Amino acid sequence: MLGQASIPLVGIVDTFVIGRTGDAVALAGVALGSVIVTFVFWAFGFLRMGMTGLTAQAHGTGDTQETNALLVRGLAMGAAIGLALFALQWPLTTGAFALLAGGEELTGAAHGYVSVRFFGAPAALGFYALLGWLFGLGRTRAALALQLVMNVANVALDIGFVWGLGWGARGVAAGTAMAEWIALVSGIAIAVRVGGWPAFLRLRQYSHLFARAELRRLISVNLDIMIRTLALLFLFAWFANGGARLGTVQLAANAVLNQFVAVSAYVLDAFAFTAEARVGAAVGKGRRDEVMRAIRLTGEFSLGAGVLLAAAILFAGGMVIDGMTPNGAVRAAAYPYLPYVALIPLLGMPAWLLDGVYVGATWSRPFRNAALVTVAMYIATDLALRPYAAHGLWLAMLLSYLYRAATLGALLPARLRTIAPRASAA
Repeated sequence: MLGQASIPLVGIVDTFVIGRTGDAVALAGVALGSVIVTFVFWAFGFLRMGMTGLTAQAHGTGDTQETNALLVRGLAMGAAIGLALFALQWPLTTGAFALLAGGEELTGAAHGYVSVRFFGAPAALGFYALLGWLFGLGRTRAALALQLVMNVANVALDIGFVWGLGWGARGVAAGTAMAEWIALVSGIAIAVRVGGWPAFLRLRQYSHLFARAELRRLISVNLDIMIRTLALLFLFAWFANGGARLGTVQLAANAVLNQFVAVSAYVLDAFAFTAEARVGAAVGKGRRDEVMRAIRLTGEFSLGAGVLLAAAILFAGGMVIDGMTPNGAVRAAAYPYLPYVALIPLLGMPAWLLDGVYVGATWSRPFRNAALVTVAMYIATDLALRPYAAHGLWLAMLLSYLYRAATLGALLPARLRTIAPRASAA
């Protein structure tokens, strides 16, 4: 949980550092640019999610060789995709800005942010693979150390570039991109210590490292997760575009409010990641009873954490908003929507937990299908609620979490029945 709670600090620090300058356009530009970067980078979030499930299952069967090989495959894939994204950044960003609403001044600030963030693309994707591997092994302390390294570097660099050098939105992007490279190098050092350098050297002797069957499974699982991730990213981009349509001030206010959502998501994802590791290991052993126990225990903790987070946002959210930006108009635009944000930890908790169950078990196809249904229902809801402006925007987002939980929950009983005992576990 500590490790997960540290992840949204990247976004919080970016928002705080630029928000304290009082420049609503720069703050909205970072918010809009972050949506584009998140959409493009997290489209390959399967490097984290797929890696966790596959690693947990290999670890559950005691296959150390395959466990270490998975990390090498993930890092190689992350580096290749990251370099491709860096090379293709111009058409990607041009297309994104053509689709998203925003004036010339706002687009200019967002474009400066995005162009710098792409320098960190290979590091960001490699970081996904490293985190997924560590979560799959249940090495949460190592993951915490890696996340803290990234966040401390991000804090120091953001403050230096924005407050010290006055680089504005580009300074925020430069700080985050450099922090991603620092985290990647630190992560490789941690992985070598966890897996053992001699073990990684011995991988050169095994032809299966990039064997067709292993790569086919990796790609099959990851393709479904990629489609699911793209669907949900489209949902969040739709939401961000709705804020931009309501004006720069509302978009900036939504950027501040989204930091509460990010903290809630990452803290509750701590239990989902625990479920990923436990469910993956149990599926690897063919133990349905252990899968059910993991779901029950992580569900109980998730519910308790969701209640606490909701109460904290409701009662302390106003003070946090005041601390994040001195702009009175942005504050006034954010206050009315705190109740919606406070409900997200409660309504989103089942969806985030079920995500962990499906990722750990590598039930990628139903995972993908549930996301596609959710996005379709969300868009229909948002269009119906547009007459209610920002209230309709936030209500549709709240309901999207219920749609995700309902679709994943409806498919769960059938998936549980597919878990058959392994010969070694019989």
